Amino acid sequence: MNTKSVTRSRSGRLITAFALAVTMVAPVVASTSASAATTLTVAQALAAQDGRTATVTGYVVGQPTATNTVITSGYTADTAIAIADSAAETGTGRMLYVQVTAAYRSTFGLLTNPGLRGRQVTATGALTAYFSHGGLKNPTAMSLGGGTPSPSPTPSATASPNPSPSPTGGGGPYDSTYYASAMGKTGTALRSSLHAIIRTQTKLNYDQVWEALKDTDQDPANANNVLLLYSGRSQSKTSNGGDANDWNREHVWAKSHGDFGTATGPGTDVHHLRPEDVSVNSTRGNKDFDTGGSGVSECTGCYSDADSFEPRNAVKGDVARMIMYMAIRYEGDDGWPNLEINNSVSNGTSPYHGKLSVLLAWNLADPPDAFEKRRNQVIYDRWQGNRNPFVDHPEWATAIWG
Repeated sequence: MNTKSVTRSRSGRLITAFALAVTMVAPVVASTSASAATTLTVAQALAAQDGRTATVTGYVVGQPTATNTVITSGYTADTAIAIADSAAETGTGRMLYVQVTAAYRSTFGLLTNPGLRGRQVTATGALTAYFSHGGLKNPTAMSLGGGTPSPSPTPSATASPNPSPSPTGGGGPYDSTYYASAMGKTGTALRSSLHAIIRTQTKLNYDQVWEALKDTDQDPANANNVLLLYSGRSQSKTSNGGDANDWNREHVWAKSHGDFGTATGPGTDVHHLRPEDVSVNSTRGNKDFDTGGSGVSECTGCYSDADSFEPRNAVKGDVARMIMYMAIRYEGDDGWPNLEINNSVSNGTSPYHGKLSVLLAWNLADPPDAFEKRRNQVIYDRWQGNRNPFVDHPEWATAIWG
């Protein structure tokens, strides 16, 4: 029997727990002709505030806190979201205020899920005023993506959602400049635009990577240390090398997957190179990412088996977004392999990395934190001059890969 299917930690099964939590709280509601009716736009819902039951699809733009006030950061509660027909909408008069009742707060509340902003959601409920503003109250179903929502999401759908292509988010500080040509796109068009943007970069050699990592991965609590990716240990910047308990340069996209080695290019791109303990790095080797396996020494919360590696929960999203960056940055048009994400954990030396369904779920379950955002900024400002778009807009992952 595969170790992956039988060896589990008591607390490390992030995706399963995430799926079960949503399944346990979502009410089971029988479908009615009203909820199965044609889905309304936000504009149509605002024009039909007469108490009827309807299904509405829109993009999450913030949290309403008053009749004419919608906040887009520093969220205060999980009780309401504002949706609009455009992810970049700023006029409250074109927003629908959606009540988020207790059954849906763990998945659709912005305080708990700030990465929801910019994503498309569909809700069924009563079209009636909320905050003395056009609204939808007492929802009987809510889901990610467009179309008629499912009132009772299944664990598999929650752990690895596959909605209609998610929208490109709005409101980021680089949206009108760095990402201007990508805004409003999805799928192949978004992928092409992002590749054209991020392929312009300063390239480092492998020796320069040592100094870059001392800067990009500096421990915010101790400027003399770096934080190791998988193990989470804070360690002296000067203890880098190849001996036991030293830290070395981990290629998150395994360099053998495409056989690009450490030559200047993908082998030295610090968007996916991280400090890691020598022995933990060796245990990970060139394995794909998946859940399950046996515990890893010196890496609490990490698991590994014959063909995959699972990092600790706190960096699952980080790992996913680094792999996604590599797949978009390296498209085979600059002398390097065309890197692609697939759903396999047996990729060998082919230019593929997996496991896509797991990486998409990790991206949703572990949104970018302050450390990851700072790292992206430091790489942009001081080292390569390009950004990881999935740190700035994690919703772009589902917009591209579903």
